[in-house]
Amino acid sequence: MARTADRGWKRRALIALNSSDLLPREAICRLARELDLWAAPPPAPPGGTSDLPLRHLPTARQLLRQAGELAASQRRRAAALGARLLTVLDSDYPASLLDLALPPPVLYCLGEIPDRPATAVVGSRAADAYGREAATLFARQLAEAGLTIVSGMARGVDVAAHRGALAAAAGLTVGVLGCGLDVSYPPGTDRLRRQIAARGAVITEFPFGATPQAWNFPIRNRIIAALASGTLVVQGEARSGSLITARLALELGRDVYAVPGRIFDSRSVGPNRLIRDGALAAQSPRDILESLPLAARDRLPETPRPAEMAAAETAGGVAGDAARLLAAMTPGEPLAPEKLAAATDLAVERILALLLELELAGQVRRDPGPAWCRRA
Repeated sequence: MARTADRGWKRRALIALNSSDLLPREAICRLARELDLWAAPPPAPPGGTSDLPLRHLPTARQLLRQAGELAASQRRRAAALGARLLTVLDSDYPASLLDLALPPPVLYCLGEIPDRPATAVVGSRAADAYGREAATLFARQLAEAGLTIVSGMARGVDVAAHRGALAAAAGLTVGVLGCGLDVSYPPGTDRLRRQIAARGAVITEFPFGATPQAWNFPIRNRIIAALASGTLVVQGEARSGSLITARLALELGRDVYAVPGRIFDSRSVGPNRLIRDGALAAQSPRDILESLPLAARDRLPETPRPAEMAAAETAGGVAGDAARLLAAMTPGEPLAPEKLAAATDLAVERILALLLELELAGQVRRDPGPAWCRRA
């Protein structure tokens, strides 16, 4: 057992195990957790002392015989991307992941994982305008309050959450992939990935070259849940990955929040059921900030008080008729000028002038119709 006492050898062994496409992910995590039990004779632990996947031991031992070569290859590929490998033995491995029954033995990391409290924001890939605006709003204001925003880099709510965090002046965010760090997925998000790495980190437990298989994403979701002190579900159907993340968060003793949705929308079934089952209904970012554990609040930088944030939300940074107009608009719900005029008792001509001002200020956007929608 002398070599298993060598910390450097253990790191190489973990990287070699994790790089294999011959072993199931659960087997890799179990073998990594019990490395000292099986890495040297006797060939198997005494009966009943371990839940090791014994049928995978021959393959695992073959990998260990090539540990130096395999680990060096993975490190070279990481260096080519400007990334690092973090093992469970390293001081900069996220401590919150050790709460998992089977933490990933290795993380491939592009950027720096922020050392501050985090909230996960997850939801449907097929999010509508309401879902995307809600994710952007929550992520931006929570990031402005000092929380790191964690999500899964998927289209829809995830991408909106990352972009919302990046829209905050000093916002930080972490993207957790369901594929290798060198795999471009989802297509067209390479620029976003670079932006996230510059203001946080892009991480994965999957080795280089691992493609985004469907079964990878529930595995990835446990990392999202574990990194955050709470998980916010914005939209999701009855059987969605975001609900898996919420369930994993609950199993870890983390808080779960949900944005209420329209009862006739299938994307609202997930969050509405979570609220029915006891999740906190999050109608504004203040609801999350006010419910943070004291330990998390104490680690946040100086931020606007919830009352100040409420005033900013209400006014939208403008005053007078423009503030009245913004108050009549809901992010994600485009309205025609005639409807806005009826809601505010302002003339249509005045509405059109105000909408132009607000559009130039970045407060609203114009949609086909024509209709205007308040930005989150």
